[in-house]
Amino acid sequence: MALNPKILSRDRRHKRVRSKISGTEARPRLSVYKSNRGIYAQLIDDEAEKTILGISSLSLKGTPAARAKALGEKMGEEAKKKGIKDVVFDRGGFLYAGSVQIFADSARSSGLKF
Repeated sequence: MALNPKILSRDRRHKRVRSKISGTEARPRLSVYKSNRGIYAQLIDDEAEKTILGISSLSLKGTPAARAKALGEKMGEEAKKKGIKDVVFDRGGFLYAGSVQIFADSARSSGLKF
């Protein structure tokens, strides 16, 4: 079975990004994963190897762009409840365009700093 070159390229980009960033308790990593069905986002403390918060767009309705925007706003609100303002953004090897960019912009507008 031949591996998809798009997946291999994304994995290479993701490894390159992850070698340079990591999350702490004070400034967790905001990790984004995009699939064909939805967008998933997590706040991760890499030092303690613990997921602080995880949400997905599977329960949201609308276009992918609308779901990404709603998910970013929801992530900002949930992070505020946990007292988190500063994060490190991990795009997961995905290009910073489309749903990933919309998610990031709406998370910033709802109070997260990165």
